[in-house]
Amino acid sequence: MKKTRNKEILLIGGRSKARSLASSLISQGYHVTAINDSREDCMKLAEMQGLTVYYGDGTKPYVLDEAGAGNCQIAIALTSKDEDNLVACQMCKRNFDVKKTVSLVSDPEKTEFFHQMGVDSVVCAISAVTNIIQQQAFMDDLVNIIPVGLGMVQIIEVHIPGDATVSGKKLWEIDLPKEVVVGCILRRDSALIPRGDTRINVGDTLVVIARNGQENAAIEVLTGR
Repeated sequence: MKKTRNKEILLIGGRSKARSLASSLISQGYHVTAINDSREDCMKLAEMQGLTVYYGDGTKPYVLDEAGAGNCQIAIALTSKDEDNLVACQMCKRNFDVKKTVSLVSDPEKTEFFHQMGVDSVVCAISAVTNIIQQQAFMDDLVNIIPVGLGMVQIIEVHIPGDATVSGKKLWEIDLPKEVVVGCILRRDSALIPRGDTRINVGDTLVVIARNGQENAAIEVLTGR
């Protein structure tokens, strides 16, 4: 006999995103299982109390089966690859009869296609981070620089290592390229909306919006690598 699905949620891929989401869901009483194809990420996720972690490729049926996808009410795909997220959601829906699937996408133009392919909810990273930025006073100066949604923007996650020179600095003190914006800081289990006086800490993961061609310069400034 299968256990009830009402409180079972499966997270596929992601690291900071999976950790933050799992923390929130567990605190609400859900039973959360995470699949990740990185051993390092699995080790980090396994530090969370109440989170069950499986190492493997979440697009493979046998991995989903081992992780108990058939017992889950919701599956959420959080990998950095849109195609993997789509396959994982389709596998969960067709092979394991998961009631609702949710997929992260990096390209807003794929949103409707994902819906057509049976994904119940589609979350566009560009749209989400843009909404965050639009709450900031400097958005008016930014709209003429970055045509969001026209394929000219990169959204990247930058992890701040222990030897980063930006550690301890306020955001306004960091000499980022002109067409680069830090839209969100993932710190432990929290997501912060930064302002100019927000300090960067070792271990932070910065969600960065950059005009195409500027992302490498941003990574170099933030990590020194």
